[in-house]
Amino acid sequence: MSTLIVPPIPPSPRDDAMQLYRAFKGFGCDTSAVINILAHRDATQRAYIQQEYRTIYSEELSKRLEKELRGKLETAVLLWMHDPAGRDATIVRKCLTVDANIQGATEVICSHTPSQLQHLRQIYHSKFGTYMEHDIEATTFGDHKKILLAFLTTPRHEGYEVNREIAQQDAKFLYKAGEKKLGTDEKAFIRIFSERSAAHLAAISSYYHDMYGHSLEKAVKNETSGHFAYALLTIVQCAEHPGKYFAKVLHKAMKGLGTNDATLIRVIVTRTEIDMQYIKAEYLKKYRKTLNDAVHSETSGHYRDFLLQLLGPNV
Repeated sequence: MSTLIVPPIPPSPRDDAMQLYRAFKGFGCDTSAVINILAHRDATQRAYIQQEYRTIYSEELSKRLEKELRGKLETAVLLWMHDPAGRDATIVRKCLTVDANIQGATEVICSHTPSQLQHLRQIYHSKFGTYMEHDIEATTFGDHKKILLAFLTTPRHEGYEVNREIAQQDAKFLYKAGEKKLGTDEKAFIRIFSERSAAHLAAISSYYHDMYGHSLEKAVKNETSGHFAYALLTIVQCAEHPGKYFAKVLHKAMKGLGTNDATLIRVIVTRTEIDMQYIKAEYLKKYRKTLNDAVHSETSGHYRDFLLQLLGPNV
C-alpha cells in the first residue's frame, strides 16, 4: 500500500510545469515549492509534467533539476522522476557498472516478480544498449552470478496456488542438499530458489521450520555466504514478507555511525508507490520507533523534507 499523498483534485500537468519553471527562475531555486509539487504526484502525473515541461520550455525537466538541486536531494528527486521500470533499470545499471554496489543490484533483481523482471530486462536493453545479463556476467562471480542469472531468466508461476506435497518435498530436498550433508549442494539451492513461485517458496520455508525446528533463512546463513547468501535471503524473505525485509534493509542503512544514503534513497523512492505503508508498520513493530522518526534523525534540510513527504504522515 502506497504512502504517496496526491491532491484530491491535482493541478493540470501544464500548471505544474509552469509552477516548477517559476520555482527555478530568479536568484536561487525555490526548493520547497519543487518538493511540494513533485513529492505529491504519482508516476503517471510525473510523466505528464515532464512532457508538458518539454513542450512549453524546450528543455528536459530532469536536466533543469540537475542544475537547480544539489547532493542527496538531487539524487533522490532525479530517481523519483523515472517511471518505475526505468528507475529500476537505472539503479541496477549504476550499481553494477559505476558504484560496484552488488547488494543494491541483487536487492532490486531478487525482490521482483518474473513479469516485472521481463519488463525490466527490456527497458534495460532499450536504455543502455546492452543486456542486463551481460552486465551481470561481467561484474559478478560464482554462485552469486548463477542465482542472479537463473532468477532473472527462469519463468515462474506468479499465482498464490501451492502444491503442498511438492513444497514439503522441496523442503526435504534443501535439507539434504545443505544441513544434512558435509558441504553444500549450491546447485540444488539455485534450482529451487529460481524455479519456484514466491507463494511456493513461502510454503517451503514454513515446512522447513516445522520439520527441522528452525527457519530456512537460518539454514541459508549456515550453508552459504557472501553475495550468494544475500541473494537467497532476499528471494525467500521477499517471498514471505517484503514489508519486513525492507524494514530490515532501512534499519541497517541507518544503524550505527553514519547513514547509507544510497540505500535509504533507493528503498524509499522505489517502494513509496508499492508497499511503504506495510514497511512502516513492520518497522514500528520491530524497532519500536516510527520510520519517519528514524529518517528525521538521520537526515537534514530539503533532503529530509522530500523523503518525509514521500513517507506520508508519522503515524
